[in-house]
Amino acid sequence: MVTIRKILKDCGYSDKAIAYYINRVNVGVIDKPTIQHAITGPCGDTIEYYFIIESNVIREVKFLAIGCPGIYSSGSALTTMILGKTPEQAIRLHVEDIVDFLEGVPEMKMECVVLAKKGMDEALVNL
Repeated sequence: MVTIRKILKDCGYSDKAIAYYINRVNVGVIDKPTIQHAITGPCGDTIEYYFIIESNVIREVKFLAIGCPGIYSSGSALTTMILGKTPEQAIRLHVEDIVDFLEGVPEMKMECVVLAKKGMDEALVNL
């Protein structure tokens, strides 16, 4: 039997990336966010972040996305990684850190990781 998990595995997603996609970790909206920012990539994927920042710490972060499993797993991983960090610490993360956290993504989906990181950077850089 073909399952979504098997299809994603066959495409090169790690088990961890698949779990983040299927479980939609941190997907949602925050009412009255400190910052809200959206970005659309050349592929058409869009990710929109919502942050609550208090005392220069990211206390809560959620996102919505329109796109493929790559943007969802990247957004879920990145929002998990930055929770409790300062905006400066979050911006210092590299695309490779996100890929390592996910234990790998398909090469053709690296643009999703880049888009997720770029959107977060744009949101936080002018805080």
